[in-house]
Amino acid sequence: VALTAQLSLSLAECPGTGSAQAGRAAACQGCPNQGLCAAGAAGPDPAEAAELRARLRAVRHTVLVLSGKGGVGKSTFSALLAHGLAADETKQVALLDIDICGPSIPKIMGLEGEQVHQSGSGWSPVYVEENLGVMSVGFLLSSPDDAVIWRGPKKNGLIKQFLRDVDWGEVDYLIVDTPPGTSDEHLSIVQYLSATRIDGAVIVTTPQEVSLQDVRKEINFCRKVKLPIIGVVENMSGFVCPKCKNESQIFPPTTGGAEKMCQNLSVSLLGKVPLDPQIGKSCDSGQSFLAEAPESPATLSYRNIIQRIQEYCEQHHLQEEKIM
Repeated sequence: VALTAQLSLSLAECPGTGSAQAGRAAACQGCPNQGLCAAGAAGPDPAEAAELRARLRAVRHTVLVLSGKGGVGKSTFSALLAHGLAADETKQVALLDIDICGPSIPKIMGLEGEQVHQSGSGWSPVYVEENLGVMSVGFLLSSPDDAVIWRGPKKNGLIKQFLRDVDWGEVDYLIVDTPPGTSDEHLSIVQYLSATRIDGAVIVTTPQEVSLQDVRKEINFCRKVKLPIIGVVENMSGFVCPKCKNESQIFPPTTGGAEKMCQNLSVSLLGKVPLDPQIGKSCDSGQSFLAEAPESPATLSYRNIIQRIQEYCEQHHLQEEKIM
């Protein structure tokens, strides 16, 4: 009981990574991220921040895709968000995979086996289309089955290298696919991107309470590190049989699903995406589900969600311009 009470107190009193007390407060004692928070408490190293600003100054919008739990379709959503944005050929889109230990983006994007090339201006992204570039640790492995067994500092170093050394060029949207949870990688990407700006985060969940529990933690994390929340996407939200047209709840929303949670926490629900077996098949074959099944209810839902994210980013950009 005493240990539970102590842990609850520590979580409640966490000063957040942006605080001058980050990593130094009494509540930080025993936290596995104490060293990282303490190192970033005074802000990024000025020279490092200037270097990141120089590299990312041509990125107009940055969106992080988060999930509290693995297996909810976060990487699939990141990939389809990138495909959907890149459908406008006037927009340049970049997809950065920082799920260091589980890089699935190369497979989903049909880029398995590709390698990163280096030029005088840095690492070159691997391109799906002329206006859609991808970077992932998966391109640096000799085999897709290789395990990445790294401690936090090495993962953080690679994330910094992706931001600093990849020649993204002029980019309208940088989509960052993160690992599940609220760990070193999340703290690092927020800290490094604080040198520039982040439009916000999209949080992906499934309807059942066991997933929503972790999403509440993710929302709390975003608020602690002052990361704006664009909204929540409820994935795998029911299944409509293509033959009988009856709907089944594969993951029953026993506590009201994402809609009820968003109401309680004052967060926007961007939309609900129903299950479609074609989504899994498209991911395995490295094709865009949006292009392969344009009339699917899931595709229509994705397009509405993508439009809402675009509208949010444009509004956020206008607000920043007014402040400046």
